[in-house]
Amino acid sequence: MPNIQNTITIPATAHKVISVGAYNGLLNTSTDFSGRGMPYGRYGQKPDLVAPGVNVLSTKTGGGYDRFTGTSIAAPFVTGSAALMLEWGNVRRNDPFLYGERVKAFLCRNAARSFPRAYPNPEWGYGALNLCETMDELVIFNQRGGAFR
Repeated sequence: MPNIQNTITIPATAHKVISVGAYNGLLNTSTDFSGRGMPYGRYGQKPDLVAPGVNVLSTKTGGGYDRFTGTSIAAPFVTGSAALMLEWGNVRRNDPFLYGERVKAFLCRNAARSFPRAYPNPEWGYGALNLCETMDELVIFNQRGGAFR
């Protein structure tokens, strides 16, 4: 019987990959289908963060809408957030040095955390995606010449 606390597999265990788990946004609870992981040596805790992944309304093939559940519907939240960050930094020239590892660091640093959980942890990683807080800190970071608040 596999250990539920060690169900994250390759490629999610890779260091430079942003590993995304899923949580139930309505109940603010973890899901049993989302991979969980223990610390991976020098690569740190996985997943890196979680995003809504239960009954998410989205478009469906052939038109219309449907509700989907899984990490495959959670990951696009993080992908879209990273794309918006890169647009702000590189396309709009607000931070031409914003690249993958810094995007990951800002996302993890500003993830929403529900206490009394300790973070990072095998279910939630560094917490739930929080693009608003991430962008606020990114703007302030750049206004201060690269210093965290």
